Amino acid sequence: MKIKVRSRIRGSFEGWDGDSLFQFENGQVWKQAKYQYKYVYKYRPRVEILQDGSRYFLKVESVNELIQVIRIH
Repeated sequence: MKIKVRSRIRGSFEGWDGDSLFQFENGQVWKQAKYQYKYVYKYRPRVEILQDGSRYFLKVESVNELIQVIRIH
């Protein structure tokens, strides 16, 4: 997988719950693509969007799991 984007989450991050939106400080907005649930609280964590073929995954600083996302803005 290659890194496509590096940024930070705007404000508080509380994991994902099936229909989560992720607003980045660079203005991009990404949406959770498949149902997964994970709760973790962080304030303005660093994030990366990783590309694997035509799929994109969100990697959040200090969280071991990736989540598949799609860009909506």
